[in-house]
Amino acid sequence: MEQDYPLVREVFPDLIAELATLLAEAGEAGLAAGVRDVRLIGECDCGDAFCQSIRTAEHPQGQPFGAGHRCVPLLSPEGVLALDVVDDRIMYIEIIDRPRMHRRRAKP
Repeated sequence: MEQDYPLVREVFPDLIAELATLLAEAGEAGLAAGVRDVRLIGECDCGDAFCQSIRTAEHPQGQPFGAGHRCVPLLSPEGVLALDVVDDRIMYIEIIDRPRMHRRRAKP
């Protein structure tokens, strides 16, 4: 179940804050509100050093998203941030050519 995965905001809080701001600026109020609730399902395993992309919903890797899919590119001051969205649900966060993100340590 997706609830078994951590919220991205708990692992990468700065990323979620930036995404919420950029989405609001892009006129994507619904996605800006919902980005706080996305889960870290998995990290991209492409092996490219410049990629830090993450899966935020269950979806077979390598398969097209299908009907209802749209890409939402964001005007980030650093690198590339783009979202794959299906029916207003964020499925994937593409994070390319950006400074290395650091995981927030879990509180004991």
